[in-house]
Amino acid sequence: MFITFEGIENCGKSTQSKLLYEWLLDNGYSVILTREPGGTPSAEEIRNFLLKKRNETFPPFSEVCMYIAARGFHVKNLIKPELSKGNIVICDRFSDSTIAYQGYGRGLPISLIKEMDEQAREGIKPDITFLIDIPVEESLKRSKEKEKDRIESESTEFHEKVRKGFLAIAKENPERVKVINGTKPIKEVFNEILATITEKLQCL
Repeated sequence: MFITFEGIENCGKSTQSKLLYEWLLDNGYSVILTREPGGTPSAEEIRNFLLKKRNETFPPFSEVCMYIAARGFHVKNLIKPELSKGNIVICDRFSDSTIAYQGYGRGLPISLIKEMDEQAREGIKPDITFLIDIPVEESLKRSKEKEKDRIESESTEFHEKVRKGFLAIAKENPERVKVINGTKPIKEVFNEILATITEKLQCL
């Protein structure tokens, strides 16, 4: 099973993906927890480049090319091999983030992003995606106490576009994407995720 977590900055997806990973381990499942961009040594190098603040303009097309390149390394060297072994893979961000951030957020053609992404994915796609949804105002409030990376430092308008993008993706893919209210307490959010996952596991 391939499980992905999506959402805008500071939505709680990393916390929830880790909680699910620990629950699956405790219940005897073979499971891998990874992230995007990153997950392999080469992809992590690309991640560091992408998130670092810089003085020169980062062209949107260059940005999406790097995200897709990182995904290519990730799929080829980690995700696909682990799935082929029969393991569960949990990924903090995947293709939906690229469509939401670089498509809806940056304004690049979504059809182009999907075409590039298809090549990088090599035929794999999530079985279930949890979209942890919070208002942008809540995201900004949660980010006040920490240093922001290049993406987190984008304008409120940009993050609003990204959130709308995620919700549009969820509407287009109701069987795969489950939208969860991320403003609820962490335990309530996790219980909702767990209810969906245990149902999915029974179908394996």
